Amino acid sequence: MTDKAGGAGRNLPPLSLHVPEPQYRPGDPVDHAGFNRGEAGAVARPSIDADPATMRDHAYGLIRVLDDAGQALGPWDPRLDPERLRRMLRDMALTRAYDERLYRAQRQGKTSFYMKCTGEEATAVAPAHALDREDMIFPSYRQQGVLIARGWSLVDMMCQVYSNRADRLKGRQMPIMYSSREAAFFSISGNLATQLPQAVGFAMASAAKGDTRIAAAWCGEGSTAEGDFHSACTFASVYRAPVILNVINNQWAISSFSGFAGAEATTFAARGVGYGMASLRVDGNDALAVYAATEWAAERARANAGPTLIEHFTYRAEGHSTSDDPTKYRSAEEHAKWPLGDPVARLKQHLIAIGEWDEARHAAMDQAVAEDVRAAQKEAEGIGVLSDGLHQHPFATMFEDVFEEMPWHLREQSEQMADERKKAGI
Repeated sequence: MTDKAGGAGRNLPPLSLHVPEPQYRPGDPVDHAGFNRGEAGAVARPSIDADPATMRDHAYGLIRVLDDAGQALGPWDPRLDPERLRRMLRDMALTRAYDERLYRAQRQGKTSFYMKCTGEEATAVAPAHALDREDMIFPSYRQQGVLIARGWSLVDMMCQVYSNRADRLKGRQMPIMYSSREAAFFSISGNLATQLPQAVGFAMASAAKGDTRIAAAWCGEGSTAEGDFHSACTFASVYRAPVILNVINNQWAISSFSGFAGAEATTFAARGVGYGMASLRVDGNDALAVYAATEWAAERARANAGPTLIEHFTYRAEGHSTSDDPTKYRSAEEHAKWPLGDPVARLKQHLIAIGEWDEARHAAMDQAVAEDVRAAQKEAEGIGVLSDGLHQHPFATMFEDVFEEMPWHLREQSEQMADERKKAGI
């Protein structure tokens, strides 16, 4: 390089790059004493039509409702009746029991793959309760709690995981990538962040048709580095689409921590600020705070006041998937010492604190949901599991459900395949 172009010969320090590094690695002691949670009930609740420019602080603070004693405090307290709280608690417990059972099934070779949402149940179950049943869900791969909270069949979900004869997707999706038109649950995609522009498109179409349904989408914090995330934010902001964009900041992508997606520099909620969107950062392990934030965003969308980006600050308690070993890259103490606790335990504590629950009823509930999952598994496995082989779905199904009307070349191929199999006596 020349002196003019590169400054060669000048007395300047060499340039350097910053490489993000997690605070704790395997074997390190964990101390979250310096973590600033803020105070429960301290964050103001703006009106649903508030100008995003007046809400900048909401992208940097942390909306909390439950304090350490399990009391609900402040303006974000949704004041839910005890029966609703008990249903939310049961749905989270059922989601956790479902995860545990399917995780073991994968280890037993009954399916090829599984992903748990342990520690993140509130980020799916609470929004499902806050949204209308007809609102369209555009999930990522840890929102099984939405289907469970909407009362969807555990057997149907398990059949998809097992890719058996009753799998509505006919074995053509990875396990846990559910789809249910009837539950307003859009097909899960393994391609990161693609569901966000789809959600915005649905919301725009709903508004253009004068419908009343809004959309809600989920992605992980790592996916906010994908181009589709930013495309979705642009269209949502420009057209004020009635959509909620949920970013699940669980601190870890597969083997890499959130700093590689930008967490060291700012919050993920702050990404919405640059697009002129209302942006909230919420304690993702506080089911009441998550419910309240979703309810606020839904009311804002229905009032045609624009989209909302919500960062759910939570923690991935387990591995990224059954293909991942978190002990290779993070301290084993992190989960136990996570300063925002466990979402199931915190909602349980709240119900006990207000006199609407007790340890005996909680133990009975845990046993009941475990029995429900066990019965569903027995029924689903009676239909078949992945290890039974790929013959469970006729080969002809590979040509189905691709086009609304099968084109001539696929029809021709299907007929040729049928003839060849007939000649071979298959």
